[in-house]
Amino acid sequence: MQGTKANILCTRSLEGPHVQKAVDHGLHLVTVPFIHTEAIHTPELQARVQEIAAQPATVVFTSIKAVEAVLPLLPATPQWRIYCLGGVTKELLVQHFGEAAIAGASKNATSLAEKILKASPLPQEVFFFCGDQRMDDLPQLLQQHNIAVQEIIAYTTQQTPHTIEVSYDGILFFSPSAVHSFFSTNTIHTDVVLFAIGKTTAATIHSYVCNKIVTSEWPGQEHMIDLVIDYFK
Repeated sequence: MQGTKANILCTRSLEGPHVQKAVDHGLHLVTVPFIHTEAIHTPELQARVQEIAAQPATVVFTSIKAVEAVLPLLPATPQWRIYCLGGVTKELLVQHFGEAAIAGASKNATSLAEKILKASPLPQEVFFFCGDQRMDDLPQLLQQHNIAVQEIIAYTTQQTPHTIEVSYDGILFFSPSAVHSFFSTNTIHTDVVLFAIGKTTAATIHSYVCNKIVTSEWPGQEHMIDLVIDYFK
């Protein structure tokens, strides 16, 4: 792509510094959100969160959206043992709870569950703050090892499909929901390179097309932008 800018579509909103970084490296980046998430702030959820906050619980976050939804519902900083994904999810949790509260962090839900299974002492129960379209990997693996998983739905995800008229050199996907939303209204040429956060998102893309997929092992916008920059360098 030397001498010309690669046209990139991102299927979610990006923070300003990440957009600027892409531009600085010669990418023409367009963001069109294909999903919308909304925190659940009902009295029932607030009561449930406060009940969990009153005990030294083991809790799990695999999404920054879940963290952002739960924090406003906390009456104080609880004494939780927290397992979470790395990147911005962990960063926000550290800001609020401190580094010592993070019992473990990992790059995806499966490896996070495996880390919980190696904990000593092994928790008998975990509270999993998640969205209404969460993946099954983590709760299934923990339940297979007799760890009770209490799921607390903290936010909802709605698809917001758009019809894309422009041809792009690459498209970024951050979740299976965004993949479903995109391909519900669009088809693409076989030479378009697709970028995915994690194996689950990549597998969802594979269910629609046979295009080349470049997968980011770690969550977060910065890792994805770096991946795209390196590819089109």
